Amino acid sequence: MTYARFADWYDALMAEAPYDAWQSFVERAFAQYTKRPGRRVIDIGCGTGELAIRLAKAGWQVSGVDLSEHMLAVAQAKAEAAGVEVPFFEQNMAELDGFSDLDGAFLFCDALNYLTDEEDVKRTFAAVSRALGGGGLLLFDVHSVYKMDVLFRDAVFADQDDDLSYIWTCHPLDWPHSVGHELTFFVRRGEWYERYDEWHEQRTFAREVYERWLESAGFEVLEVTADFTDAPPTETAERLFFVARKR
Repeated sequence: MTYARFADWYDALMAEAPYDAWQSFVERAFAQYTKRPGRRVIDIGCGTGELAIRLAKAGWQVSGVDLSEHMLAVAQAKAEAAGVEVPFFEQNMAELDGFSDLDGAFLFCDALNYLTDEEDVKRTFAAVSRALGGGGLLLFDVHSVYKMDVLFRDAVFADQDDDLSYIWTCHPLDWPHSVGHELTFFVRRGEWYERYDEWHEQRTFAREVYERWLESAGFEVLEVTADFTDAPPTETAERLFFVARKR
């Protein structure tokens, strides 16, 4: 997984992504669950910075963290074009450094699913806990076990456009509830199309496993919902949303 060339096309591929819904989830959770007066937060796995920039425009004090320097370069250019100040940092989410007494942190759009080692998930929760102040919120979403084991199993997705087309093939991996995403892009270069390939690995865990790890890291799990609704997850839910508060 490199995100090297993928960063150049990420926003085009994510044009239909529900950023408004993610922002609403953040705003609703903070209004409902925190007594901290500030809105100093960190967007972990921020990608090209779309959500961080939106929140900064709304008056939040946001920092962004991502492992991909290519994604962060795009994010920095977008923040400057939008006229907002969002500091971006190239860091591993399991090894956050330089953050303290934050009001909140969030990991959206599969960010946590890129950790295929359960110890790295635990380390990430512990790192976020250290970065938050007392009562700070951790918000994140993950693929459900159902989505990994059923919907992604040997699935093939494709999209064709004059300038950018892709074929996305899913392959089961050796870990439980995991998938490898084989991505092939065809990018128009004048009269020709250039091909690029990337490989991404993702893994998820059962709801109760995430809850147990959160509690071990010093969090109180306040709610678990599904698919951008206020309803609890069903057996066929695709995306789980967690709200946890540091004790």
